[in-house]
Amino acid sequence: MRSLIEPEDLDFERLGRRDYLVRFEHPSLWGAYLMPVTVLVGAEAEPERGLLATGSTHGDEYEGPVAIKHLLRQIRAEDVTGRIVLIPVLNVMAFKAGSRESPDDGVNLNRAFPGDRRGTITSRLADFIQRLIFPHVHVVLDIHSGGEVARFALNASFHSVHDREQRRAMEETARGFGTKFTMMYQNLSPGLLTSAAENLGKISLGTELGWGRALQPEGVSMAKQGILTAAIRQGQLRGVVPPNRHCPHAEQLLLDSSDPSSSLFARTPGHFEPTVSCGDQVEEGQVVGYLHDFERVDDPPVELLAPHDGCVLCQAWGARVATGQIITQVGKSVEWMR
Repeated sequence: MRSLIEPEDLDFERLGRRDYLVRFEHPSLWGAYLMPVTVLVGAEAEPERGLLATGSTHGDEYEGPVAIKHLLRQIRAEDVTGRIVLIPVLNVMAFKAGSRESPDDGVNLNRAFPGDRRGTITSRLADFIQRLIFPHVHVVLDIHSGGEVARFALNASFHSVHDREQRRAMEETARGFGTKFTMMYQNLSPGLLTSAAENLGKISLGTELGWGRALQPEGVSMAKQGILTAAIRQGQLRGVVPPNRHCPHAEQLLLDSSDPSSSLFARTPGHFEPTVSCGDQVEEGQVVGYLHDFERVDDPPVELLAPHDGCVLCQAWGARVATGQIITQVGKSVEWMR
């Protein structure tokens, strides 16, 4: 049975496994939100070193929660050499509602970092991770899927960083998931969990391993593989790196989508018709989709053209799109670090 505790009472030092339900006071009910957190500590644990894996930063993304739930049963305490922190459901309110934002305050947790311990519930969750967990780990794996926002070519992801060793470690960790694509994306969005971690010098990775509020079995498998591989390679878990069950190392591509030109936006509301699939290679100027306006049913659709050579990383999941929504993104192929 999991122990009910306050956030400040998490124990990251004592040897063994501890399964917690961490309490966060509810703003109106006489009660609390309960976040499942598991901490495993081995005999070789070092200060400020460990691995954190989180699922359901967005509540409509399910590969992460399912993969980490499997790992709760798979990882044995006696095999843990360092420190591993597993949170299958981080955004407990959004997960229960099946929504991207927290329904209690309307805030997107992945725009709320570093958070505020005296703020609304979403801000308090961000503060909990930033203030109480980040100091005990050096690897942060935030497992995402597209939810209802976008369909992705399954990928691991990170931001470009100036420190070469940090960048090299993030590339190596990304490749451990076995995705064909690794996405290097823009770092202008405020409040990202992965940005908060990498700003502290951590090996910080995200993923996009599914879409459509569904469960992709390949995405679950990739998440499990990536977390276990990182834990072993980073000295937190004893054992042999699991076999790559997905894309061979030699066929993996690093795609840069950080330039704003990589994203095609809907300039008007309408219905999006893709003409290519996620993961397809495209050439500059190639038609990758159409935007239809059914209020002007006799007008031709707007052609959406690839901004450069590359691969299609994502597309809008729903046919109906809003003004300003990213409906296709094309990443440029770049070299891995040597």
